[in-house]
Amino acid sequence: MKVLMVVIATALLASCASTRIPEATRLALIQSHAGEPVKQIRYADPMGWDRVDAQHVLLDIRPRETWLLTLTGGCLDWGSSSPLLRVSSTTGFLLGKFDSVNLVGSPMKCRIDEIRPVDMKAVRAAEKKLRDHPSSGT
Repeated sequence: MKVLMVVIATALLASCASTRIPEATRLALIQSHAGEPVKQIRYADPMGWDRVDAQHVLLDIRPRETWLLTLTGGCLDWGSSSPLLRVSSTTGFLLGKFDSVNLVGSPMKCRIDEIRPVDMKAVRAAEKKLRDHPSSGT
């Protein structure tokens, strides 16, 4: 019975891994549904965040408000840090080219180079289409 459970768990993990979208493809997909860069956004403690790659993070400010942050440096690759993202904003606004982010416990900070609004509803639909039909591309 234990062997059967291991086989099923392995098969489930393999199927999950096969539907994962590569970072470069996901970044291109997100960028295709992002608006023009803005200089600043009104900042409140984020509801959540999602690492796209070593230099890009999606920051959820409100339920339907997501921003793509382009960062300088590789502070998102700090392996021994916490999964909590700290943002340096002290003004009530998040300023591109001025504010920074880092993972709690990481000695590295990354300056926010660019801030772009993202239509996450369109991103999710495109990701679903890509997973359902991987040969069709973006």
